[in-house]
Amino acid sequence: MSASEFVSDAVRAYVQAHGAREHPVLARCRSETNAMGDIARMQISPEQGGFMQVMARAIRARHVLEVGVFTGYSSTAVALALKDMHGADCELIACDIAEAFVARARGYWAEAGVADLIQTRIGPALDSLDGLIDDGRAGQFDLMFIDADKSGYDAYYERGLTLLRAGGLMLIDNMLWSGRVTDPDESDADTTALRALAAKIAEDDRVDMTLATVGDGVSMVVKR
Repeated sequence: MSASEFVSDAVRAYVQAHGAREHPVLARCRSETNAMGDIARMQISPEQGGFMQVMARAIRARHVLEVGVFTGYSSTAVALALKDMHGADCELIACDIAEAFVARARGYWAEAGVADLIQTRIGPALDSLDGLIDDGRAGQFDLMFIDADKSGYDAYYERGLTLLRAGGLMLIDNMLWSGRVTDPDESDADTTALRALAAKIAEDDRVDMTLATVGDGVSMVVKR
């Protein structure tokens, strides 16, 4: 499970106990994903799921786009909030390259009663996003979450700005990368890509932004 490297275990436990209302399906998703071993680090933490639900509610999101599904924790969390606000009159489009992971996610969506709200697009995320633009979906999304291959983040960010409405919110995960972005000796492709995107967002006059120390760092970007 992805977790902040910047707080103590005691503080993290306190936040998880008091900072999120974890649905039973989400708890099971988290537990079963943790049992998968090292790859479970790709899953967001319960407090980040709660954070995303609050953000979705704050902007009354109805049309949501996710890049990077994994086993479905984030999509399930957000879809639960959407259904509570809007019933069936909402959508979440979930993009991922790995059908095997999305198949696991579908089980949690079904158990949580949100499967009918979620559409999947399997394949390279850039192709999926370009397909949505070609389908006339530019400017139609309220909320976008990016948690996928780091070298692709800049391209996903640009497509996201096309797909979001004015005032729409983009959440970009892992922007602190366990602190590696601050280490000048770290120069791998992922770390370099995250640093470059953070610098770009900070100077981008198309958006309002902040970098929050939630989980492993979440860039919050509001399209102007």
